[in-house]
Amino acid sequence: MQLALTPDEAAFRDELRTFYTTKIPAEFREKTRLGLPLGRDDFSTSHKILNDHGLAVPNWPVEWGGKDWTPAQHQIWLDEMQLASVPEPLNFNAKMVGPVIAEFGSQEIKQRFLPPTASIDIWWCQGFSEPEAGSDLASLRTTALRDGDSYVVNGQKLWTTAAHVADHLLVVARTEARGAAKHNGLSMISVPTDAAGLTIRPIATMGGSEVNEIFFTDVRVPADRLLGVEGNGWKQLMAGLNHERLLVAAQGLGRAQRAFDDAVAYVKERKQFGRTIGSFQTIRHRIANLATDIESLRYLVYGIAQLVDANPEATFPREASMAKLQAAELAKRTALEAMQMMGGAGYAVEYGMEFQVRQALSLTIGGGVAEVQRDIIAKTYGL
Repeated sequence: MQLALTPDEAAFRDELRTFYTTKIPAEFREKTRLGLPLGRDDFSTSHKILNDHGLAVPNWPVEWGGKDWTPAQHQIWLDEMQLASVPEPLNFNAKMVGPVIAEFGSQEIKQRFLPPTASIDIWWCQGFSEPEAGSDLASLRTTALRDGDSYVVNGQKLWTTAAHVADHLLVVARTEARGAAKHNGLSMISVPTDAAGLTIRPIATMGGSEVNEIFFTDVRVPADRLLGVEGNGWKQLMAGLNHERLLVAAQGLGRAQRAFDDAVAYVKERKQFGRTIGSFQTIRHRIANLATDIESLRYLVYGIAQLVDANPEATFPREASMAKLQAAELAKRTALEAMQMMGGAGYAVEYGMEFQVRQALSLTIGGGVAEVQRDIIAKTYGL
């Protein structure tokens, strides 16, 4: 595989670089660089600018606003977005819920939800994890039982990111009694966050309160909010998690590169004992090791992206887990090493590295922790 950009890819990159740095307001990009909160209105404005220029959901089917791009173009799109500190399109809309609806939803569901999902006129979040079903999602207990023209939802979800600002939850619930295979009998249902009987409570975490716990008490949802067919939730869930894991892999590569670039820029300028700290051998060797690891990761992520694009009907859970595991771990290590090389400046908000560390740490959890990814990979070898 050739990673050197072709002339067309270089032109594509330059076009994106110009767009990102001239069309997205500088104040939005500066807040993103420093990890400062971007209000819903500002975030929506940024997303709509991207969507108006066909840059919010390029991974979707072309008929719903996607782009017929190569894997390299998709990666360049995200790399340049992160390097320019552009607020990424709302991930739940663009890269998690949207693709699942496009794959499994009826034509009516697609027409109802995909256009406003792309334009961020509605905000999505995912209700998957539960108090006793985080890494082992097949053990979830939330139920959605059919009652006439409705489903009645009861149960609890935990660690639900952005539920406090979302309009709709894509909930995985048990629509049939649990059988011998615990992953059977699950379904996906769209639940409005303002539905009667639904309670959202924020959970304070490092960097703010972005995650929530959700309680469902006899929440009635119209039956036509079922995604696809009843009992197909596990397949839909796995497809969604693969989208999420490949997303985390791409984000991890971008995070690692951004932390690396910021560290290199810092050690070139910071002086100690009459010379830049980048001239010391120990710093040079750490930079060399990180650069090698990042380029190796780039080959892995680009290669798996090509594999997935060439085989749209396949899911590739092993490869998605490999990419997610390596990217999240390297993003974390790169950010932490960059913080160490920057010394006290690495902890200062104005330099943005402490935000890079927080974001990198969150990547190790999203889409399943490292232990889960290793189990998935090992099981494909019959272990």
